[in-house]
Formats: sequence, C-alpha cells, structure tokens
Amino acid sequence: MNSHKLDDKRRLNTNRRLRIRKSVKGTPDRPRLSLKITNLNLHAQVIDDSVGRTLVAVSTAGKSKEKLLPNVAGCTKVGETFGAELVKKGIKQVVFDRNGRRYHGTVKAFAEAVRKTGVSF
Repeated sequence: MNSHKLDDKRRLNTNRRLRIRKSVKGTPDRPRLSLKITNLNLHAQVIDDSVGRTLVAVSTAGKSKEKLLPNVAGCTKVGETFGAELVKKGIKQVVFDRNGRRYHGTVKAFAEAVRKTGVSF
C-alpha cells in the first residue's frame, strides 16, 4: 500500500474519532464504553471522563488460558464476560464509543453480547 494512502487513512480515522469524541462523554452515572479492535487483539474499557478514571477494563492481549481472536466469535465471548463484569460492578448504563468504526461485524457482535447481560446503551 502506498505510504501516502496509508497516512490519509490514518488521518481520516483520527479525525473521525475526534469528531465523535466531541459528543460522546462518560459521566459517573453513564460512563463511556470504549472499544478498540486491532488485527490481533480486542481492548474494551469503561471510563468516567469527569475524573479520567477507568472503571472496568478487559483485553485479549494478556496471558490467558484460551487465545481469543478479534473475530465475531471472540468478540461475542469477550462481550459476554465484559458485560458480566459491568453488572457485577453495578454499571447498568453506558455510552458506547466505537472509536470511529462502523456498527457492523465484530463491533455489533461485541455490543449485542454486552446488551444480553443487561447493560443498556
């Protein structure tokens, strides 16, 4: 891939994320659920932006017994465990931050799995 084209894609993605972040804010009663999916891993965290504190975080990058891939099946499994953690911490409502990605495929699978556990957004 041409390096100029790659730079353009990165710039457009950064602009998209920043444009979305202007309106998506986490509060103490409705924290922000931030989802980052890379080619190798999935990172999700719930953040209270008023104090800048991460309340709950999960990632597939750590040492675990089973290696979960960032595909639809892996995102569904991680979403279910992440939703259970949120319910255990008493978080029932969040604001969903997709980090500029479309609500499709892996993002959709993760979101639906979290919603199944009783968390609404």
